Amino acid sequence: MSYILLGLMAVLLEGLLSTAYADDLTPLILKQRLADHPTGAMADQLADQVRSWFGRTEIKDGAPPRVDGLTTAWAIEAPDATMPPKVLSDTGQYTIPLQRIGQTPVYVAVVDLPNGAGMIWTYEVNGRRARSGNLEVYAREPETNYDTHVAHGKLIQMPDWHSNIFAGTVRSWWIYVPAEYTPEHPACVMVFQDGGYYKNFVPTVFDNLIGKREMPVTVGIFIDPGHFPDNRRSPGEERSFEYDTLSDQYARFLLEEILPAAERVVKLREDAASRAVAGISSGGICAFTVAWSRPDQFSKVMSWVGSFTDLAAGKTLVEGGHNYPFLIRRLPPKPIRVFLQDGSHDLDNIAGNWPLCNQQMARALAFKGYDYKFVFGEGFHSGAQGEAILPSTLRWLWRDYPMTP
Repeated sequence: MSYILLGLMAVLLEGLLSTAYADDLTPLILKQRLADHPTGAMADQLADQVRSWFGRTEIKDGAPPRVDGLTTAWAIEAPDATMPPKVLSDTGQYTIPLQRIGQTPVYVAVVDLPNGAGMIWTYEVNGRRARSGNLEVYAREPETNYDTHVAHGKLIQMPDWHSNIFAGTVRSWWIYVPAEYTPEHPACVMVFQDGGYYKNFVPTVFDNLIGKREMPVTVGIFIDPGHFPDNRRSPGEERSFEYDTLSDQYARFLLEEILPAAERVVKLREDAASRAVAGISSGGICAFTVAWSRPDQFSKVMSWVGSFTDLAAGKTLVEGGHNYPFLIRRLPPKPIRVFLQDGSHDLDNIAGNWPLCNQQMARALAFKGYDYKFVFGEGFHSGAQGEAILPSTLRWLWRDYPMTP
């Protein structure tokens, strides 16, 4: 075998090993390897693993961070750096210096951020700003994890629903049936808008909390917004029409179409105390609108980064959900319990400022004496914080409900 062939094989083997080691990298493992202060060939190998892990193209401008819980890893390849690069946050709260790996041009940092930290991050090299991005980190509550020791319910995909109330629309929907459900005991129900998103993680939390008797036996109904097969209105426009409009149309859709259809699969309780409705963004204001318009049918609301803004401006340009705080203040209190979540980095655009509008909602609910809870963090327009705290949110919503069948 020629020396050339042996050399090629060695290069190939080194590349394979580097990729294999990169595959086992996590922020914590990288932190441990940096603590050994690698030099020479070991540093070269670690730098190449970091390139593979973060992406050989991404790292050149500063790669988006890799996150595991609250531990966050950063990396940039900066051959022209005259001083160690750093990561800066938009508020100035965080300045994260990066450490050079040996004599390579790869700089990294691994830090443990506080629970709930949110920032717009920017790499800085030689005083010049490079790539920026968003970050929010949370310690997820234990009940968000799949537990093999509890009974697990069943998620059923239902046939596409052709609506009459939203005439011409078709939508996907799912029903989650808890393992503890029996037809002899009708179940509570919680309806989730943007159901294709929520169905991926809510059943796990339901399983854990129902198994611990920390929430009642509850059926989950997960509904996507409608769309028109003939494309007369875009899916986004239809979603906004259904979710952002301040009317009882969506409540009627649930009461006259979806819940009766679900009753063919499971038996549900019909009292308002046994019914909750939830959503994110426009789905969040939709959830509030359902309970606001029909408090005799739905008593519990969960809204994440709710769009209590002027998205549904209408012909007058002022018909949207930004009116809710003032309606709450002026009208008699309604028998509903409301959970709100938002973050200081949420949206700010022509329709309004989401953090401000959610704070207005919270203050109005407090002023009128509603049973409400507002969790306000540093996050963006996402479900990250809502997902992390979903177990405690559900405990709060159902806290005084009898846990017997």
